[in-house]
Amino acid sequence: MRVHVADHPLITHKLTVLRDRQTSSPVFRQLTEELVTLLAYEATRNVRVDAIEIQTPVTKTQGVKISEPRPIVVPILRAGLGMLEGMVKLLPTAEVGFLGMVRDEQTFEPTTYAERLPDDLSDRQCFVLDPMLATGGSLGAAITFLFDRGAQDVTAICLLGAPEGVAAIEKQVEGHDVTLVLGALDERLNEKGYIVPGLGDAGDRLYGTA
Repeated sequence: MRVHVADHPLITHKLTVLRDRQTSSPVFRQLTEELVTLLAYEATRNVRVDAIEIQTPVTKTQGVKISEPRPIVVPILRAGLGMLEGMVKLLPTAEVGFLGMVRDEQTFEPTTYAERLPDDLSDRQCFVLDPMLATGGSLGAAITFLFDRGAQDVTAICLLGAPEGVAAIEKQVEGHDVTLVLGALDERLNEKGYIVPGLGDAGDRLYGTA
């Protein structure tokens, strides 16, 4: 498993505003979209492409296009929806699927309650969107779900991650081609399974229900 923690002043600046409890939901949503687009540049570094020949106004030249089958972007409901627009702005030809997962606040175990994905993901590159990599339960279950459908490789994009979550994912996906792209790797989890210092519940802050 590869882990890439973004090291860019714009990303750190935007994350600082996200962490601030005074940041309103509209600003939080806008910054999340901007952050995901920045993180997507790293996440798509190894997206598969095919060589093509085109005609410029001057001459013929070689270029590339996104390979078929197209990549698929999978936000984990509900908070992952707040990341979708930022991802498809950069990768507009991608297909979009959905996974609905909920975490038991006592056991931290995830349950899948909805999915909208192709039955066969063979030879597909998948990009999973989940704002917070805390315990790793939901994200790990989502990644496993995609590999069980035949996905070739999975890249997960998260605004924040905790060391415990990274370790849990690495254990769950052993033997698979997985990349984690994080805006920041925070200190730890608290006793409630929240990332410290973190930014609170991303879903609540995105949709104004905190």
